[in-house]
Amino acid sequence: VAGMNLRTARAQARARIGYVSQKFALYGNLTVRENLEFFGGAYGLRGQALRTRVAATLAQFGLEPTAISGLLPGGYKQRLAMATGLLHEPDILFLDEPTSGIDPLARRAFWRTITALAQAGVTVIVTTHFMEEAEYCDRIAIQDAGKVLALGTPQAVREQAGGDGGTDMNSAFISIVEQGRADGRDRNPGGRA
Repeated sequence: VAGMNLRTARAQARARIGYVSQKFALYGNLTVRENLEFFGGAYGLRGQALRTRVAATLAQFGLEPTAISGLLPGGYKQRLAMATGLLHEPDILFLDEPTSGIDPLARRAFWRTITALAQAGVTVIVTTHFMEEAEYCDRIAIQDAGKVLALGTPQAVREQAGGDGGTDMNSAFISIVEQGRADGRDRNPGGRA
């Protein structure tokens, strides 16, 4: 991961990875600044480097440093979670359902941030059930029951689903998963796939 062997360099790999969970997983009783400082320290930032990154991140995400994290509206909680995941400027960012439960304006702002990160060279891996959002990605993997059923550009995935790629991504997803399940039944007609 990020050029590191997880068997021998776990801490170094962690320092190059950011993560934002679907559910708010920060400390709700801490202020925004306290959460950023705590997690920045966990990522190895100290002293002036930590203060500089916290200030930059507060400004980038438009966060109020003294606000109590647990009392923030959903969109601001997601902004704080994203800010925390990016505080140490990781090479790879994992986003688990980053726009789940937030309004359309906040969703659009998140995708602008995600696109800017990718353009700056950060590898961004997004899990989503919103297939229209998957269209924003360079590559898509469709998985079912732990098995990768499709992997490629949005156009290639739509083509795999059938047709000329004009299929919308929701229809492509359904088609690929149904076909994958049918293939599993065909190979193992009397048992579990």
